[in-house]
Amino acid sequence: MNIKKVYSFFLILLSFSSFAQQAYTYTPPAHYTDGWKTGDLQSQDIDTTLLQKGFTQLAGIDHKIHSALIIKNDHIVFEHYYQDYAYDKQQDLRSVNKSIKSILMGIAIDKGFIENENDLISKYLKSPVPEKNLDPRKEKITIKHLLTMSTGLECNDWDKKSKGQEDRVYKKKDWLQYTLDLPMVREPGETSLYCSMGTLLAAEIIQQASGMPLEEFTQKYLFDPLGITNIKRGHTTTNKEVINTAKRIYMTPRDMAKIGKLMLQKGNWNGQQIVSESWINRATAIHTQITGIDYGYLWWQFPFNLQGQPISATLATGNGGQYIMVFPEQDMIIVFTGGAYNSQEDKLPFKIVQDLILPSLK
Repeated sequence: MNIKKVYSFFLILLSFSSFAQQAYTYTPPAHYTDGWKTGDLQSQDIDTTLLQKGFTQLAGIDHKIHSALIIKNDHIVFEHYYQDYAYDKQQDLRSVNKSIKSILMGIAIDKGFIENENDLISKYLKSPVPEKNLDPRKEKITIKHLLTMSTGLECNDWDKKSKGQEDRVYKKKDWLQYTLDLPMVREPGETSLYCSMGTLLAAEIIQQASGMPLEEFTQKYLFDPLGITNIKRGHTTTNKEVINTAKRIYMTPRDMAKIGKLMLQKGNWNGQQIVSESWINRATAIHTQITGIDYGYLWWQFPFNLQGQPISATLATGNGGQYIMVFPEQDMIIVFTGGAYNSQEDKLPFKIVQDLILPSLK
C-alpha cells in the first residue's frame, strides 16, 4: 500500500472534475429499524462546507465507490450510495473478513475453546496435517503467527510468483492441505507478508476448536448480539465449491459500521462484552509491519493527519475499496464500499478521509 500513490491519485481525478460537475446535496441519513441512531453533520460539529464541495466534485468523477458512511458519537450523520447500491444491499467484504476473523479468534479464546494465541496451531488443527516439505520450523507456527501473517511459509499474495499466492491456491483442489504443504522460507515470526491462506487456517482452527461450523459460531457469538442478519456467504474468485471456512461474508455498509462500533467500544455492545477489551487491545496493538504500515492481529494501524498532528486509525480493508476505519479519539467510524477491484482506484477513500472528512471536524 503506497501512501504517496494513494494521495496523488485523487488529485488526478479531481483535475478532470470541473468538466463534468454534477449536483450533490447533503441529506441527513434516514432512520431504519436496524439499531442505528441518525443525525446531521452539524449536530456533531462537522462543517458541511468542505464536504459539500468535495462530494460535488466526486459526483463528476467516474469513480467506483459504492457507499460512504460517517458515524460520529454513535450517530450516522453521513450516508451516500452510488450506482444501484442502497442501505440494505450486501457488499462482498473481501479481506475485511480477515479482521472479522480476528474478532472471532478473540471470542474463541475468551470462551475457552482456545487457550491463547501463543499456542501452536498443531494443538487445535488436527486435520489436515503437513504431508510435504516437512520442516521442523513448521512445528513452531503459532496462532499469533497466523494473525500477524508471519508464519514463514512461502505465502505472499502480493508476489504472483509465490507458491502460496491466493490466486494460485484457488486453482488447487484442497486449499488447506496445499497451504500446510507449502515450503518454509524463514523462521516463524521473522517477517510479515500478506498471506490470505494463513487466515483460512485461523478460521479452521476456530471451527475445529469450538466444534461448531464457522458460520454458526459467527452468528451465535458475534452477529446475533449485534443484530446483523442481512448477510450471505460465498466466494467470487473461483467457480469451485469451497469449504465453509473459506467463504467470504457479504454484508451491508451499516452492518460493517457495527463491526467498527464494536471495535470503538472495546468489544462492548449495549452493556454486553461480546469480546474482551484485552483482546481488542491486543488485536489493535502494533505487532509488526506489512509494506511499512503498522499491523496488529489482522487489523491495520494507518497514519492520518488531523490539524497538523499525526493520528492513527484502526482499519479493516478489502480489495475493491471495502473499508472500516475506526478513529477512537474522534469517536468516529467511517465506512466505504466499492468495486475498484485490483486497482489503485480502491485507495481513493483514503484521500477523501484525509482531505475532506478530517478537516471538516470542528
